[in-house]
Amino acid sequence: MTAETPDAGATTGRRRRPTVIAALLLGIGAALLWASSRMTWVTAVSADGLGIDRVDDLEGGRWAAALTPLALVLLAAVAAVFAVRGFALRLVSLVVAVVAVAAAIPAVRLLTGDADPETAAGVAALPDRATVTALETYPLPAVLAIVGAVAALAAAVTLWRTPREAAGLSSKYDAPAARREAAARRAENDEPLSERGLWDALDAGEDPTDDGGEGDTDTRR
Repeated sequence: MTAETPDAGATTGRRRRPTVIAALLLGIGAALLWASSRMTWVTAVSADGLGIDRVDDLEGGRWAAALTPLALVLLAAVAAVFAVRGFALRLVSLVVAVVAVAAAIPAVRLLTGDADPETAAGVAALPDRATVTALETYPLPAVLAIVGAVAALAAAVTLWRTPREAAGLSSKYDAPAARREAAARRAENDEPLSERGLWDALDAGEDPTDDGGEGDTDTRR
């Protein structure tokens, strides 16, 4: 049985590197968004005139309720980048970019002083008679969310620029027609073939041992 040549293995590794980098960035982004959603973004102090003041610690999952679902979307995207390629991969990159922007918006608003009493009262589900008397914001969770959003956006750019051949799982999971097409393309570009590539080339009607010379043609004559 013929083993895959070192050059072919190195070429495959280089091609798959953007996909792996994008997956790592997506994992980092998802982890940071999840961590941010568990931290306190705002502390609201309210009074209703009937008793002692009420203190509500509003976590990211309440203040920016979309953080946790967005983190789950990024986790799903990690699996998707290894399962799709071509136009479908471009769609995944667009979805990831939208998620990154959506995750950054509430964090940027908090850091720019957009934590108003009405919003806090709504998030804390205060009764109508209660009034927010003090607000304290915490920048660290918002910064984590922004960093996670930047990581997701970098992953989206990486996926968008990933060549078609570099995406997806190993070629052994491709449909036969897709493998034959890839084998023909590798033969045209004189790329080194693995054992799988040799069989795919034969399936595609290509002779992997043919160097394109005229000797064989003359012999057949």
